[in-house]
Amino acid sequence: MPQLGLGVFKIAPDEVGPPVQVAIEAGYRLIDTAAAYGNEAGVGQAVRDSGVPRHDLFLTTKLANDDHGYERALRAFDASLAALRTDYLDLYLIHWPLPKRDLYVETWRALEKLRAEGVARSIGVSNFTEAHLGRLLEETGTVPAVNQVELHPCLTQAALREFHAWHGVTTEAWAPIAHGRGPLDGQTVREVADRYDRSPVQVVLRWHVELGNVAIPKSATPERIRSNLQVFDFELAQSDVDRISALGPPERLGPDPDEFDGD
Repeated sequence: MPQLGLGVFKIAPDEVGPPVQVAIEAGYRLIDTAAAYGNEAGVGQAVRDSGVPRHDLFLTTKLANDDHGYERALRAFDASLAALRTDYLDLYLIHWPLPKRDLYVETWRALEKLRAEGVARSIGVSNFTEAHLGRLLEETGTVPAVNQVELHPCLTQAALREFHAWHGVTTEAWAPIAHGRGPLDGQTVREVADRYDRSPVQVVLRWHVELGNVAIPKSATPERIRSNLQVFDFELAQSDVDRISALGPPERLGPDPDEFDGD
């Protein structure tokens, strides 16, 4: 799984093709979408138009909140495959745990079946807490390959990352640059960026790399898409990693996974 990819959250179905094509041309090999985004078909078309062999790309999509449950999840997966016009997914995720509905373990069993059949090469979750993950492990014994969560310098998820490391779960960050707000505007990140002659965005993405996270910054701007990938030719000193990790106070940009019910 590439450590940096393109996220396409809130990119309109009729506008998603060009950014995906730019990203693939720039060297991205991980593209992350979701049924809830409504743009799977556009992503799939851009992947086919790119000319890059399918096996050289890492394609992720996610189960919509209304499709929890064993049979519904299986049907939803087939619908995503049809929209993307691909024979398999590299990674399929449960988008949210929705604990009040209490269906995520049953849904996970459907993903286990998809992995066993080989149509989902890897399966994982998104926005799961330690408690949600612990229940999956206890009741199914199957460790998610990935947990994709909100993670940025103002929400470092240190305890969750430690849990992931202990159980062999890859940490993937959505909103890795906090939607361009907060820490990017702060003095600490600007000082670090100036010292490395990099942009604040590049420094924060490199911070993710240093922590071992997979990051999927979203952009529809060609220049930013290309710039976001230019983070593998420098390293941050540990002191700078620690300074960025100490930013705060903790702040969520998205819903609380324990409370969110999909609406």
